[in-house]
Amino acid sequence: MTSIDPAEIAKFEAMAAEWWDPAGKFKPLHLMNPVRLDYITTQICAEFGRDQTDLRALEGLRILDIGCGGGLVSEPMARLGAEVIGADAAEGNISVARVHAHQQGLQIDYRATTAESLRDEGESFDVVLALEIVEHVADPATFIETCRNLVRPGGLVILSTINRTVKSFGAAIVGAEWIMRWLPKGTHDWQRFITPDELAHQASQAGLHVADARGMVFNPITFGWKMSERDLSVNYILTGRREG
Repeated sequence: MTSIDPAEIAKFEAMAAEWWDPAGKFKPLHLMNPVRLDYITTQICAEFGRDQTDLRALEGLRILDIGCGGGLVSEPMARLGAEVIGADAAEGNISVARVHAHQQGLQIDYRATTAESLRDEGESFDVVLALEIVEHVADPATFIETCRNLVRPGGLVILSTINRTVKSFGAAIVGAEWIMRWLPKGTHDWQRFITPDELAHQASQAGLHVADARGMVFNPITFGWKMSERDLSVNYILTGRREG
C-alpha cells in the first residue's frame, strides 16, 4: 500500500526549480512560513520541555519532514539543532533541497522516498511534520496512520492542510490559482480538502490524541499571516500526540 498519487507528485515535480523563489509559484508558502514555523517550534518545545529562545532548542530531537518539498521547513528545524530527515516522493524536489542545504552549510538527510518505505525500514522519530501534503495523498486516513507509526510514543505528528469550505475554494483556488496566479490552475482539488473534524477523527482513529488545532489566516491587505484559535475556515494546522 502507498499513499502516493502519481498525478499529484507530477504537479510538484514540474514546479521543483521554484521552491526557493519567494516571488515564484511557492510565494504563498514563503509568506506563511514564519507563522507556521513559530507554531511548530512552540508545540515541540512545550512537549519536550525546551526553551524556545534557545538558538539550539531542538538539539537531540529527530524530526521527519514528510513531503518536504524544497526544504522550507527542514532547514529552519536543522538550524535549531534537530536531526532532520526530509522526505519527498518527487525526486526533483529532493535535488533542489539538497543543493540549497549544501549552499547554506546545513546537514540534512534528504531522501526521495515515501512515508510507507520509511515505516517499513523501521525508522522512528520524535516529531513527524506533514505540512500541506494531506490533501495531495491518495488515502489520507492511511497516510496519517503511517505517520503515527513513524513517531515514537510521546512524540508529535503535526499536520497542516486546507479546510473544505466555500471560503477555501475562493481563497485557495479562485484567489491563489485563478486571480493571483501564484500556482498553476489545477494545483488544488477542492474535493480533496479536509475539514478539521475529519482530520481530527482520522488522527484519533490512527491512535493520536489531538492536542491542539489552529487556523492560519491570510490578510490580503497586509499580505501577512496570523494564527487564530477560532478561524479554521481555510488553512489550519493540527498537533497530534502519540500516547504511551
